Amino acid sequence: MKNMWLGAATAALMMAVSAPAHAELVSAENPQAIVSILSSQGLPTELKAPDDQNPFIESKHSGMKFLVLFMNCNDDKRSCKTIQFYMGYNDAKSTSLDKLNDWNKEKRFGRAYRDDEGDPVLEMDVDLDFNGIPRENVGEAVNTWKSLMDSFQKHIHGE
Repeated sequence: MKNMWLGAATAALMMAVSAPAHAELVSAENPQAIVSILSSQGLPTELKAPDDQNPFIESKHSGMKFLVLFMNCNDDKRSCKTIQFYMGYNDAKSTSLDKLNDWNKEKRFGRAYRDDEGDPVLEMDVDLDFNGIPRENVGEAVNTWKSLMDSFQKHIHGE
């Protein structure tokens, strides 16, 4: 009987040790978690939460300013479901629509267009609905965004 009890306890311990750890889920309901991820990658961050608007984060990568907008928020503007990375160039109004269309044709994760003032804009959406996604995936989305920003800079300015 003692051996059977010891065998069951050993099996239970082995299952507990081999069970995968649960990843920390990050959702758009927690803007501070997004700030933490950006900061962990060395990006400066400033969380803004105006009373009458959705929260957003101001940041910068390689000298380029960008925003992380919290979207699909409920009426209190605090419980959000998605985020959108956003950057625009107010110094490149001469960028042709053909050039922006070429970007959209060749890039999968970011989209480019002209805003109401005629400035080229780059956006990337991340859906964090249904309790969020693993922190590592959000970090990888930030890496994708930084890569897109670098590529878009070269595409727009020919650098």
